[in-house]
Amino acid sequence: MGKIFYIFGKSSTGKDTIYKSLMENKELGLRPVVPYTTRPMRAKETPGVEYHFTDEEELSRLQAAGKVIELRAYETVHGIWKYFTVDGKHMDLANYNYAMVGVLDSFLAIREYYGADKVIPIYIEVEDGERLQRALDRERSQEEPKYAEMCRRFLTDSADFAEEKLLGAGLVRRFFNKDLKECIQEITACLQEEMEM
Repeated sequence: MGKIFYIFGKSSTGKDTIYKSLMENKELGLRPVVPYTTRPMRAKETPGVEYHFTDEEELSRLQAAGKVIELRAYETVHGIWKYFTVDGKHMDLANYNYAMVGVLDSFLAIREYYGADKVIPIYIEVEDGERLQRALDRERSQEEPKYAEMCRRFLTDSADFAEEKLLGAGLVRRFFNKDLKECIQEITACLQEEMEM
């Protein structure tokens, strides 16, 4: 039986970098579950890789068709940005393992939809000062930096990933991304162990 490895954590913890590395590991043989968003695409992002970039009209069409598994809306300094997951009828959990990236609320919704035995949490942590520096470095590299939005996300993470919420979600194991290579090795070992079960 296949599993969905759900990678999540606060902003700027390296989730996307870790996800890309795991996806490139041919031995793991992971297939992607790509979420959707109405937010603008960032520099170095590719449509259909990090997200399916879409608009409100497409979201409404997917909702009307009953295909939206979970939906989150964030009031940003640039307006409302929505993130959502679409029912992947193309997924074959009987034969393949998948990976996706998101946040705690979406992890809980995906786990509820597919079942706790099929959705494995991979929670990434980074010390807050380091995380803030990474966010600042990333934002500076954008063509039009959105510093106010970066700060809003950083502060919102404290509530979204409060310790009681993590414990309530049953998160026991955490992966600390102090050294990226070591963190990826630890996560890879965890995935291989889960795949053998």
